[in-house]
Amino acid sequence: MHTHKPSILPPANKGYWFTVFQQLKGERIAMISAGVVLLIVAAALFAPWIAPADPFKASMLKRLLPVGSEGYLLGTDELGRDMLTRLMYGARLSLLMGVLPVFFAFVMGTSIGLFAGYVGGRTNMLIMRVLDIFYAFPSVLLAVAISGALGPGMSNSLIALTLVFVPQVVRVAESVTTQVRQLDYLEAARMSGAGTFQIIRIQVLGNVLGPVFVYSTGLLSVSMILASGLSFLGLGVKPPEPEWGLMLNTLRSAIYKAPLTAALPGAMIFITSISFNLLADGIRSAMDIKK
Repeated sequence: MHTHKPSILPPANKGYWFTVFQQLKGERIAMISAGVVLLIVAAALFAPWIAPADPFKASMLKRLLPVGSEGYLLGTDELGRDMLTRLMYGARLSLLMGVLPVFFAFVMGTSIGLFAGYVGGRTNMLIMRVLDIFYAFPSVLLAVAISGALGPGMSNSLIALTLVFVPQVVRVAESVTTQVRQLDYLEAARMSGAGTFQIIRIQVLGNVLGPVFVYSTGLLSVSMILASGLSFLGLGVKPPEPEWGLMLNTLRSAIYKAPLTAALPGAMIFITSISFNLLADGIRSAMDIKK
């Protein structure tokens, strides 16, 4: 009887995603980032039970208390509201504004990209050339333009960000689908009598979802920054709702009197976006099982 180190290859019944998960556990930075994201998500979900104060309760006598003040761990904002509470509740809207547009873009972009890539020909060219118009503008400018045209508000910001990300996801999905469409086993499936929808659902979709999912996770950090930017400009969440971008805007006037307090929302945006980015890099590396 002898012992040996376990192989990185999974048992036959575990498959590809088991291998990805095993390799992801070995990505230390990605796992730390995942822990940070989970901590922020937990704080957002349980804010009503663990937050120390009412996020809307103001007190002009307690305006801009410094970090570490008695009863106010992270100080107070320009209206005397508890900053720790506001940041915890703000994580709800900030995460929602960051994740939902990417999710919608993932679903819509994958569907359009699959169709365009599989059909090919003039249909593919028409769809891709129309979407190429969006690439004539930087993402920030396009998001501001669409949100400004639709008007301020959370729902309009979600629509604007989704429209910004859909063309990017479509391009990735279309590119992968075009490559998969030329493989021999798809031709064998056609010859066996399989319908178009069945081929796309069984043979094509499985190959496309992986690369598109990895690309979409990388958009989460960008979405967080853009969503906060729209709120900062007054095009996203409206006062007095706690949202990190909006909080950063309202605390601008306090930058010289309480610089640390004014920087807290920006720090949360940075920490969350960089954590999403590092986690996406880890997932991308883990999914490369041929490395």
